Amino acid sequence: MTDSASQSATSSAPRRVRVRAPELTGKGGWLNTGGKQYTLADLRGRIVVLDFWTFCCINCLHVLDELRELEEKHRDTVVVIGVHSPKFVHEADHGAVVDAVERYGVEHPVLDDPELATWKQYAVRAWPTLVVVDPEGYVVAQHAGEGHAHAIARLVEELEAEHEAKGTLRRGDGPYVAPEPEPTVLRFPGKALLLPSGTFLVSDTTRHQLVELAADGETVVRRVGSGARGFADGVGETASFSEPQGLALLGDGSVVVADTVNHALRRLDLTTGEVTTLAGTGRQWWQGSPTSGPAREVDLSSPWDVAVFEGRVWIAMAGVHQLWTYDPAQGTVAVAAGTTNEGLVDGPGPEAWFAQPSGLAVAADGERLWLADSETSALRWVDREGAVHTAVGTGLFDFGHRDGVGEQALFQHPLGVTALPDGSVAVSDTYNHALRRYAPATGEVTTLATDLREPSDAVLVGDDIVVVESARHRLTRLRLPEEAVRVASVAHRTQRAATDVAPGTLRLDVVFQAPKGQKLDTRYGPSTRLLVSSTPPELLLKGEGADTDLSRTVELNPSIPEGVLHVSAMAASCDDDPSNEYPACHVHQQDWGVPVRVTEGGADRLPLVLAGMDEDA
Repeated sequence: MTDSASQSATSSAPRRVRVRAPELTGKGGWLNTGGKQYTLADLRGRIVVLDFWTFCCINCLHVLDELRELEEKHRDTVVVIGVHSPKFVHEADHGAVVDAVERYGVEHPVLDDPELATWKQYAVRAWPTLVVVDPEGYVVAQHAGEGHAHAIARLVEELEAEHEAKGTLRRGDGPYVAPEPEPTVLRFPGKALLLPSGTFLVSDTTRHQLVELAADGETVVRRVGSGARGFADGVGETASFSEPQGLALLGDGSVVVADTVNHALRRLDLTTGEVTTLAGTGRQWWQGSPTSGPAREVDLSSPWDVAVFEGRVWIAMAGVHQLWTYDPAQGTVAVAAGTTNEGLVDGPGPEAWFAQPSGLAVAADGERLWLADSETSALRWVDREGAVHTAVGTGLFDFGHRDGVGEQALFQHPLGVTALPDGSVAVSDTYNHALRRYAPATGEVTTLATDLREPSDAVLVGDDIVVVESARHRLTRLRLPEEAVRVASVAHRTQRAATDVAPGTLRLDVVFQAPKGQKLDTRYGPSTRLLVSSTPPELLLKGEGADTDLSRTVELNPSIPEGVLHVSAMAASCDDDPSNEYPACHVHQQDWGVPVRVTEGGADRLPLVLAGMDEDA
């Protein structure tokens, strides 16, 4: 996610200042409250955790899952409030936010803030960001990125004790009101697979099941999985999944499943209905974890889709912006492409950058692997030598619905790709509610169908194409049209307030303090790293690249009036206990994309908080 954190894990920094929390305002109003509107005054006496998120962001989805245990354990003292702060135009649509809250099982109130009013009041710069407000209404901690649940849990316990003693803690039920369930056959399905029998296997994502549908795409043949979020092997309803997505046929006739929130690959035996685990431990991969080895011993991170290419199962590892592979013969996994940095960079696999790869399909001639790179709104491909290329897309901030050739064409957060027999590829252009086609021979993008509802995948059935209309909870059969649909061209850039900075030198300071009880890990050399680049590249005259210092002076080009600074910071810390021979260590990492406007009188320092609060920040 642009501005999203990669992996990080911290506890609260010392609370040196008392800053009154700004009011919560959002034009879209409140969800999950039974229609009631709330103010911070209504929540006084409770510990409030504000989660600034947007539903396209994989790191934001990770945080939703991290917070579940905290919400359950401290439900009488803690109120989590999701502040939905959109990146894409589609995410500013209230109905889409309503869908996303149900789709991802959000069980706390959500404030829909399409104009980023509360985001601006809290000076948030990154998706996701967590802000802790104490029972008296003061901000006491801020954490950018994911991996902070254990730190916030520790802070919550401190605040409970402190405010219980002061008499300012109020216990009781929270404001969450669950919506009524809808009786549809599927609920936000993710991906579909045409089985050799002519039936369809669909990942029924929100209901944590796989559903086999008859050839009509409507009649249920069987369901696999208990329907409750879980991670268990077994037959039929004894098995469990957690938001499964991608599906692919293996050579033995079984199906490999991207079990996304379980961070695992599962196998479904179509004959017996038995589910087993092929890869993953159930734990999320973090920086410093192994990137290859026995499949059941290596952590994965939000696998979103799978495809069999060159004898291996390729995995769209959305959670770390990489492609991995699973070797069925050897029972091993390994990174195939991507650095974990988020962006759009082509080249040899180990040097390429991705941004939430979410859809895979092998070309009809078997010569390339097509890839929907959702956060860059891009269509990309991998050749048989493992090099990465871009067909459509320019980067993290440009998107829209525009047909044409080369850089004229625009998508908006596509999640699926489907190889067509003539060598072209159909793109499930999710946030444009459209099915698009890219022709490699001409480099042209056309529109095949519109008025779909968040299409996330499609499969060919003879002369028809069956589209997964995720937000309409169904499969929709279309005749592949011979002519393109004419649509009005629309182009967008991510809309966030730019930071005014002075021309010339700018001081970048990443504010980091090791969590309480920890110290920087310098056993193997420097424990910090800072990577800086820009869009356009000409914005930076000096200061790009990597170094170990978390502060850097860069020089801005006065002839470039605006652009985006891309900043990636990492710090490693370990428990500071001399008696512990094997201290627990954590890697804290965050990526920012900061829009800047070069103007006289602008700031000459840009502070970015990696963890905690700091009075100088």
